[in-house]
Amino acid sequence: MSYYISPRFLNKLAVHITKNYLDLPGVRVPLILGIHGRKGEGKSFQCELVFERMGVEAIHMSAGELESPDAGDPARLIRLRYREAAELIRVRGKMAVLMINDLDAGAGRFDQGTQYTVNTQLVNGTLMNIADNPTDVQLPGSYDSTPLHRVPILVTGNDFSTLYAPLIRDGRMEKFYWEPDREDRIGIVSGIFSEDGLPRQQIEQLVDAFPGQPIDFFSALRSRIYDEQILQFIQKIGFERVSSRIVNSAEEPPTFPKPNFSLSRLIEFGNLLRGEQKQVENMGLVREYNQALSSQQKNQQPQDISRPTNRQPENSHTDTHNELVNQPISANGSNGFNSSRTPSKPVPDGPLDLETQEQIRELLAQGYRLSIEHANDRRVRNNAWQSGTSFQGDEASQIIIDLAELLAEHSGEYVRLIGFDPKGKRRVLEKIVQRPN
Repeated sequence: MSYYISPRFLNKLAVHITKNYLDLPGVRVPLILGIHGRKGEGKSFQCELVFERMGVEAIHMSAGELESPDAGDPARLIRLRYREAAELIRVRGKMAVLMINDLDAGAGRFDQGTQYTVNTQLVNGTLMNIADNPTDVQLPGSYDSTPLHRVPILVTGNDFSTLYAPLIRDGRMEKFYWEPDREDRIGIVSGIFSEDGLPRQQIEQLVDAFPGQPIDFFSALRSRIYDEQILQFIQKIGFERVSSRIVNSAEEPPTFPKPNFSLSRLIEFGNLLRGEQKQVENMGLVREYNQALSSQQKNQQPQDISRPTNRQPENSHTDTHNELVNQPISANGSNGFNSSRTPSKPVPDGPLDLETQEQIRELLAQGYRLSIEHANDRRVRNNAWQSGTSFQGDEASQIIIDLAELLAEHSGEYVRLIGFDPKGKRRVLEKIVQRPN
């Protein structure tokens, strides 16, 4: 089976890999190439085809290896795999790369439900360190002064905006957005059905019949065509004998004649696959389940949270040293908040002091959004805060009330208020608003 390699993809990878092996005077070459784009568009598979064509050895890692119960293990594994690739170059005398698939799934931060751990920080820090010092990559607890060979690093992902911004800056990572155009899609799908006798005209009609579908849709479509024959085989020998007939049998493995790959049949099965996709999209069960869970948690909250009080609880001391507002401090000492605006009426019946309430109003007025993070003593020492609720809407009074409820829910933990810019994806405030008793 002859697979299609996109010329754009081939040229980009070939230039990046080759440039990292050349000694260009006065030129700083980014070590990492980040290939990002929609799911299922064949990023990893195209890489494998390029490696095979160029004769490049690849050392692979996946997102699942970027987390571990033991702090530091994923970062050490990255260093170990990098050194393995450098050793391949030295021993075999041929190009090698380190390939990390789905980096954003293992090291990215998507929403408040994604936990940011010590290992996540160390993975980001390790990749930045390797990009800055590609010939001096040491394993923890040992030191080898012998310079390593420079090894290009290729990473794939869907959304690199979830990654740590200093990691993806241009000096460290070159970005390549992979979105196959119509000619690429026709070429790739032609390779998928190359053994099935479909002429190019029918391939074009098949691709045009399912616009917006990723490349792996057509690969799954070809696999689906065999389902009827496999079901007939199972029914013929009996469901009870399938295991012994296939896994542990002295007979020859079963063979299947080539099914009907006519265009009309492919479109028929393609519509079935597309229907299954729509069922998943329309069900939206996760929203229903999460709403039920949220309602249950709210019903379990104490009923006297908003009861007026004349003193601030002991567990709500604030720490203004952790504020990271990215605005210059104005002459009136407002840390960039516009105090000339007439302040809204404060909500004094919660555990928040008036200063924090006013900061909440100012942040919302400037278009920022708010969320919380919480942690126990051990996590605070390790700077491993857990993401909490993100507040929706811009009604300050309601957010203050909701925040008071969350403080009561996490009464035995540290809680800090996070202000962030939803467009620039940067934090403008980190403030501890509650400490344990």
